[in-house]
Amino acid sequence: MRSGTVSKGLIWFFLSTILCTTSHASPPDTQLRVIASFSIIGDMVQRVGGDRIDLIVLAGPGQDAHVYQPNPSEVRRVTQAYLIFSNGLGFEGWIARLLKAANFKGHHVVVSKGVDPRRDTHAKHHSSSRSANNTHHHHHGGADPHAWQDVRNSLIYVRNIADGLCRADPPHCGEYRERSEQYLKLLARLHDEIHADWATIEPSQRKVVTSHDAFAYYANAYGVRFLAPQGISTESAASAKGVGTLIQQIRRESIRALFVESASDPRLIEQIARETGLRPYGALYSDSLSTPDGPASSYIEMMRYNTRSLIRAIREYPSGK
Repeated sequence: MRSGTVSKGLIWFFLSTILCTTSHASPPDTQLRVIASFSIIGDMVQRVGGDRIDLIVLAGPGQDAHVYQPNPSEVRRVTQAYLIFSNGLGFEGWIARLLKAANFKGHHVVVSKGVDPRRDTHAKHHSSSRSANNTHHHHHGGADPHAWQDVRNSLIYVRNIADGLCRADPPHCGEYRERSEQYLKLLARLHDEIHADWATIEPSQRKVVTSHDAFAYYANAYGVRFLAPQGISTESAASAKGVGTLIQQIRRESIRALFVESASDPRLIEQIARETGLRPYGALYSDSLSTPDGPASSYIEMMRYNTRSLIRAIREYPSGK
């Protein structure tokens, strides 16, 4: 059993016990109390909700939402909220327990509704790895939850956010629609911008190694090949055999673009760097935004920063050189 599994269960029991008598949340006359499950969703919700909402983000910038655990004050905030937004597709393995512990009576909006999910190509490997190592990880039901990495999916997210806010706060629906339409135009331009940036790189050179398999949607949308020692959840264990195979592939294909991820344990990538003689080029933001003073403080800036970092690494260390 993974270390900490029992203690996590006790935390959830404690939280559900102390909060089981909470009352139904109701929409306020001033601001709407809103919860977002993690920082990327929070940025989108804030841009649509504007000053009409009082937003709390649970897994904030720099936090790994895969392994997030709430504290009692955060659960109380969920109890008092009227609306909660989550990604869905199994990304927040803790969300159902949180809503139950908080006795949440408001509206739950799954922002990925309508996305065509990609399959988790590591699912079979995860199953055998879990059996051999007795580890624990989130169950995504075979779906890859990182849909926001394709900007076209973010358009679906934003429309779902606007719909959720309109249902919860009909008198101000016009404001939400107006802000969402402005944001959608920016996102459409972002998608075109990323395509244009990658058009400057030969397709055969677009190979990158990252910490875990969070970029399949990006890879499919923009023609980039990502390799990773871990699967779609940072809680899944990378097998020694899988890491060894990846190291051989890096050497065989002369891959030079090696990145850690901002919210992931860097030790696995550092091991690969030692074995291959490479140095990690920098950090990518996959599941979390940076702090406000960082390079990826919004969803749009995150996508731009990642794209520019990837392209710069490939230009400086082209495969086969």
